[in-house]
Amino acid sequence: MSLENRVCINSCEEYDSRRIYAVIQEQFRQLNAAELVKPGMKAVIKPNLVLKSKPEAAVVTHPLVVAAVASCLQELGAEVLVAESPGGLYTPGALRSSYHACGYSDAAKSHGFALNEDCSSRELKTPGGAVSKTFEVIAPILDADLIVDVCKLKTHCMMGLSAAVKNMFGVVPGLMKPELHCRFPEKAPFAEMLVDLCCGVRPHLCVVDAITAMEGNGPSGGNPRFVGALLSARDPFYLDVLCAGLVGMKTADIPYLQAAHSRGLCPADIDGLEIIGENYRSFIAPDFVQPESKTSNFIEHLPRFLQPLAARLATPAPRIRAKDCVGCGKCAESCPQHTIKLENRRARIDYSHCIRCYCCHEMCPQHVIDIKRMPLFKL
Repeated sequence: MSLENRVCINSCEEYDSRRIYAVIQEQFRQLNAAELVKPGMKAVIKPNLVLKSKPEAAVVTHPLVVAAVASCLQELGAEVLVAESPGGLYTPGALRSSYHACGYSDAAKSHGFALNEDCSSRELKTPGGAVSKTFEVIAPILDADLIVDVCKLKTHCMMGLSAAVKNMFGVVPGLMKPELHCRFPEKAPFAEMLVDLCCGVRPHLCVVDAITAMEGNGPSGGNPRFVGALLSARDPFYLDVLCAGLVGMKTADIPYLQAAHSRGLCPADIDGLEIIGENYRSFIAPDFVQPESKTSNFIEHLPRFLQPLAARLATPAPRIRAKDCVGCGKCAESCPQHTIKLENRRARIDYSHCIRCYCCHEMCPQHVIDIKRMPLFKL
């Protein structure tokens, strides 16, 4: 197999900077990163900073993992910039606030890498895209000589899994993300869009922070779960096939991996990977808690005319815990359908227009939006 098919996995049981650095350095050697990284290159690290959160909550990529990747790139002669567009407003002030809250400001100072504050964006053409031929993408990504995708292993209420491929959605500027949710409200076309975007941006190296992952209703409302691993690869799709296996999912459970496999971009299962490092089976968590939104397979066995209604009823919906809502408006700001309104300093959802994208759940800083299924469909 080629280096493009290789996935590295090694144990790392705690957020110890020296151990993380040693693992990343060895994985980059196995991936021949020196072939990709040349002196003077502008390398942009794209972490997952979906919202302001302390690293121990397992919502964001841990800053020590980003710092270790930055050090390895610097040793190869690259100039390192960290760039991300979290959900919500994409402004220099919002970026600085996110960097500080997530522990990146201190990491940048101690490890000598820069944090992006350029909030401009440009059009990226993706002529081979299945559902989208263009994307608006943050400028630092388009200006990079080398893109390094450094993500967090998490469940995802809409896509099942958030890892290397889904992390690339963060290159779309802030409030333009809801526009894509609105254009592609169903899972299948949204998954195709993610594949188009990832193929267009095409990160050169990918690293997964799976020391502590997130289970349950990720990517921000779940719970931390120890996995004790770091993973790396050149190809984000191949990497995510292994990530899916670690959390008890199959490629068929992940819409964007289904889409990628249908295009010949990744194998159908782990057997198609060249896995380097340690035995991946030792990291599998068989009782890893899946998102509440995981769909029921029985729908496909119903008569075709009943399937749309059954799918609508079976698909879990976001539910706001009104007594805990502080009326910050982040959910309304992130809603692509503008179906959330603030009334008496409490958020209210108009379910007749809710597309079940779960952006509100993902972006709620107070974590007071739950994903609930009708009792009948919990059986």
